[in-house]
Amino acid sequence: MLKIERVEVMNLHNAIRGARNPMNSWARSDSFYDEHGNFVLGDNDLSLAVRLRKAGSDHRKYLRQVFVTMDITAPLYWWKEYDTYKVGTVANSTSTMHKITSQPFDMSQFSCDRMDEETKKHMQAVIDYLEVLRGRFLETKDKQYWYDIIQFLPSSFEQMRTCTMNYENLISIYHSRKSHKLDEWHVFCDEVRKLPYARELIVCEEE
Repeated sequence: MLKIERVEVMNLHNAIRGARNPMNSWARSDSFYDEHGNFVLGDNDLSLAVRLRKAGSDHRKYLRQVFVTMDITAPLYWWKEYDTYKVGTVANSTSTMHKITSQPFDMSQFSCDRMDEETKKHMQAVIDYLEVLRGRFLETKDKQYWYDIIQFLPSSFEQMRTCTMNYENLISIYHSRKSHKLDEWHVFCDEVRKLPYARELIVCEEE
């Protein structure tokens, strides 16, 4: 399971202005803000943005200045793959180390949506034992029980992180992961396609 919330895209207006700096072509800019305060790329600016995007990473530096922030809730096994994308990305996570014993363990904290019923029964036994360990730790404050929890915790445990990246990062992530076997990557890529001008600047399916 993967959930994305509170998505914001920032700085597109400054990025497209900067894209015109090399040729001093600011007079050709035709972008504007609509009645809802949304930034809209005009035909001239969109055409330039697409040409630069297709010309390669050296020419589309402006996309590194289009910032995206989002809250992602995902299992640890997905975060392990996401963490390969370190350059240009930042994330602040909920703390497993500090808060793992702060609330009771239950099935809703784990990604179990693709498990069959037999596996879920075994998973429930794991969760029940984690709760036993949590109770022992809270009662005794013995760090041994805390270590037992940390090392026994399944990779299906879900963690929320507030992530910041840019459109250039998303080009790499999207095209590397859009056909991945994990359903969570398909959910992520579906959200990427919803971003402003993602079809033209990130996805570019015609390529």
